[in-house]
Amino acid sequence: MQLFLTSTGLPPETSSFFLKLLDRPTKDYTVAFIPTAGDPYDDKWFVKEDLDRLKELGFQVNTVDLKQDKQVIQELLINSQIVYVAGGNTFYLLDWVKKSGLDSYLKRLLDQGRIYIGASAGSILAGPDIKSSSWGNGGDKNDVKLKDTKGLNLVPFVIHPHFTDKNRPILQKHLSKIKYDIIPITDSQAIYYHDGDWQLVGEGEKISLTKK
Repeated sequence: MQLFLTSTGLPPETSSFFLKLLDRPTKDYTVAFIPTAGDPYDDKWFVKEDLDRLKELGFQVNTVDLKQDKQVIQELLINSQIVYVAGGNTFYLLDWVKKSGLDSYLKRLLDQGRIYIGASAGSILAGPDIKSSSWGNGGDKNDVKLKDTKGLNLVPFVIHPHFTDKNRPILQKHLSKIKYDIIPITDSQAIYYHDGDWQLVGEGEKISLTKK
């Protein structure tokens, strides 16, 4: 299983690594692009930016709204080689992942060889829990009143996207209360996860956090 977990999708700092993972030209890959996490926002500039970047890189793209018919969603994903989950509100995203049934078969599709790309909320979703998305000022609001915050558990850690040093005290405060690791990444970094192993990709050094 391969996952590429990012803050901002495929900017130049990380896309060069990702493209080397592919065994044929980008025009031969279809991306199932899931923009649903952006729905709560009036200005979805970050979704458009991700979509434009995929097209710029030459991928074929099918937009997959998780509010579509469940059978349509599954067929679109089956006919894609890459599943791209864009950013936005992580609670809203997880709510629709469950309502759409995506959580019941996504891992199976990835085990069959598809690649998962997460951007921000899409990266947090892949871990064991999403509640860290609400930590600190400017964190995601749980307006959908989601009680079960368990993520897809595709990886054994949680990504903290858009890391800057001002986030460090917040993360350190919560680390002792959770059983999984938090891996912070900046907007110029990504985590590549492949069959149990992971590596940091992009610009800058690994950001270290310690549990007290």
